[in-house]
Amino acid sequence: MQKIYLARQPILNADSKIRAYEIFYRNSYKKSDFSGDRQASTSVITNVLNRFGRKEVLGERRAFVKIDEKFLLSDLIFSIPNQFFVFTLLESIEMSERVVERIKKLYKKNYALVINDIKLDQKMMDKYRRIFDYLSFIKIDFSQNLSYSVEYLILELKSYNVRIIGAKIENSKAYNLARKVGCDWFQGYFFTEPTILENLVYEPNQMNVLKLYNLLMDGTNLDDITTEFENNPEIALQLLQFISSGAFHFQKKISYIHHILTLVGRNEVAEWLMLMVYSKSTSRIKEPFPLMKMIKYRSELMERLLVSVNPEAGSNMIGEAHFAGILSFAGTILNKNMDDFLETIHISDVVKNALLHESDTLGEVYKAIKGIGDSNTQALVEFEKNYGLEVGSVKELVAKYRDEANKFEESVI
Repeated sequence: MQKIYLARQPILNADSKIRAYEIFYRNSYKKSDFSGDRQASTSVITNVLNRFGRKEVLGERRAFVKIDEKFLLSDLIFSIPNQFFVFTLLESIEMSERVVERIKKLYKKNYALVINDIKLDQKMMDKYRRIFDYLSFIKIDFSQNLSYSVEYLILELKSYNVRIIGAKIENSKAYNLARKVGCDWFQGYFFTEPTILENLVYEPNQMNVLKLYNLLMDGTNLDDITTEFENNPEIALQLLQFISSGAFHFQKKISYIHHILTLVGRNEVAEWLMLMVYSKSTSRIKEPFPLMKMIKYRSELMERLLVSVNPEAGSNMIGEAHFAGILSFAGTILNKNMDDFLETIHISDVVKNALLHESDTLGEVYKAIKGIGDSNTQALVEFEKNYGLEVGSVKELVAKYRDEANKFEESVI
């Protein structure tokens, strides 16, 4: 499978402790070519939230992410969790009335903003003075020759209650100067080069993402929307990664996809889907990855096997079976320890115990399905015996479903 990349560089305080990270876009191991700043911004954000995992990339720290004027003024910006990111305003953004009003609105909604790598002089002070009250940080470029008045300008900036970050510090001389003039935090190659992070790509089909978006916005019944999510495990897995970021705090434990959609809300899920489209983290290839086919296959088989041993199983129980099938591959796809991942999404005890301990009916169904893949005939014999099924009936169910699935795939190709 292909891989995706991010670059991460720490931002340190005066005691050399990491206080935040700047996250850079990469579309290969070393390169950062992209068609526009907005694509880079949304790609970084969606990769952190949906693919790598916020806690894996950031821990409890924030990510500094560069944004351009188009992204700043787009309403998509309000769909980003404000507690995880610091929006870095590129120098190309002009301080128009519209831009200033947007900055004020973001400030009121508790978003953190920073001016990016500026040359500290009176011209800069005049350009940004209108927004100093609404900034959390100002990054000063220490790779340039700074004027004698920089220390006085920093004192003036601190009167606005902003932290000053000495950026592009590449040697001890620049670091000593940054400390002398009063910088609070520091960043640059003098401390460390950016670390390249990599993960597997599992991009959902763009048309499927747009279809789900339209279903949500058109008021389609949540049962039908749930079915569409279950038919697209790439999207369902990214949704699970997103809600595990810590942006949501659910009182009730999650049991199935329908439950997630109800708790998160239609509009929020629709905005999340649109962010995926803008970041271009979707694919135009209709054929799903083989592993995604396997996830869908296992999930639907678990539904069928559960119903075969419990014909009175309701929609909630069937939803749990499908959910467990998707989650059973989450550790592999998301490169996470299964125990830790299940804790982050506040999952129901029924599903958790089924996956971790193979307990209760759902756990035994999961064990039987795994036994098929592992050629563990003893597990199938025990399952059939425990539930009074005819010998070989599970294999017959699997073969019948495989034939149905193959016929369906052939009909749509």
